[in-house]
Amino acid sequence: MKGFSKILAAVMALTLCIAMVTVATAEGINVVFIPKLSGNAFFESANVGAQDFAAKNGFTVTYDGNPEASAANQVAIVQNAITNGADAICISTVDAAGVNDALKEAADAGLVVTTWDSDAFPESRSIMVSQGTPEQLGQMLVDMLATSLTERGKDVTKDAIKYVWHYSQATVTDQNSWHVAGEAYVAEKYPNWINVFPDNYYSEQDAEKAITVGESILTTYADIDGIICNDSTALPGQAQAAQNLGLDATKVSIVGFAAPNSMKDYCRAGILTRWGLWDCKVQGALGCYMAYLLASGQEIKVGDSIDVPDIGTVTVEPNTVLDPNAYTSETSGVVLLPERVVFTAENMDNYNF
Repeated sequence: MKGFSKILAAVMALTLCIAMVTVATAEGINVVFIPKLSGNAFFESANVGAQDFAAKNGFTVTYDGNPEASAANQVAIVQNAITNGADAICISTVDAAGVNDALKEAADAGLVVTTWDSDAFPESRSIMVSQGTPEQLGQMLVDMLATSLTERGKDVTKDAIKYVWHYSQATVTDQNSWHVAGEAYVAEKYPNWINVFPDNYYSEQDAEKAITVGESILTTYADIDGIICNDSTALPGQAQAAQNLGLDATKVSIVGFAAPNSMKDYCRAGILTRWGLWDCKVQGALGCYMAYLLASGQEIKVGDSIDVPDIGTVTVEPNTVLDPNAYTSETSGVVLLPERVVFTAENMDNYNF
C-alpha cells in the first residue's frame, strides 16, 4: 500500500509538472504581428487592438513592420521571426507571391502562419481574418460613390459618370479583389459609368506619392466625377490632393477605406462626405488570437465555431468564401468580421481609431 501511495504521489507530481509546463508554454507564446507598413493609421490602430487583447488573454504580440511597404521587407521580418524563435506570425501581405516562400519556410520551422487584412496563398497559412468578402467590400465602395454623386445632383442611373480607382498596387490581394468585384457591380448596376483609366492608379502605399498621384488624376481628368480609393494611404493622399487643388465634395466625389481619425479633418473641410472601414482593432486582435490558439496546440478546422473573449463567436468558413476557386482544406479557412461601417460627419466622432 505504501508503494502504491508513493507511485500515486509521483504520478500526481508528474501531472502537475506537465500542467505547469503547458501553462507556461501557453503564456509564453509570442505572435509576430506584421503590417503591410508601419506608421499608417490603420495598421497602428490594429496593433493597439492586438496588444490590448494579448495583454488581457495571456500571450505576447510583437509588432514588427517597416515604413516602406514591400515584399522584400516583409520577407526579412518573417525570417527574423524564425531566427528569434517566434511561435507564430500574423501577416497582412503586400504581395502574396512575393512572401510565399518565406511563409512556407516559417511553417517548415514550426511557426503557425495566419493572415489578416490582405491574404497570402491559402495553402501557405492556416486562418485568414478578413474584413469581408470581395463582393461585400467592392459593392460598399461603389455604393458610397453612388450616394456621394447623388448628393451632388448626379443621376447615377443615367449620367455617364466618369470615375477611376486609386489604390496601392495590383499585387495586394485584398484591394485587388475589391476592385474586381466593384467593377463587376458597376457593369451590372451602372452600365452608363465610364472607367477613364481601367489600368488603375497606384501609389504603392507611399503617403507622398498618394498625393502626387492624386493630383495627377485630378489634373489629367479635369471633368472626373468620382475616385475610389480602396487603400488607407491612397484615400487621405487623394483627399489632400483635392484640397491642394482647391477642389471639394461639390466638385469631385472621393470615397474609399481608411481609419476614421485619418479622414475627419478632410470631412470637416468638406473635401469628402463619406468613407468606410471596419473595426481594425478587432481585426488585429482576432488575427493574433487565431495564431495564439493554434500555437497553443488547439486544432481549428473549417466549420468550427470559436468563442473569442470580448468579441463573440466566430465561425471558420472555407477559403471559397473569398474566392470560389481557392485552395480548400479542413485546416485552412477564413474568419469574417461581422460588420463594416460607413463614416460621415454625423457618426465619425463616435469612433476613435
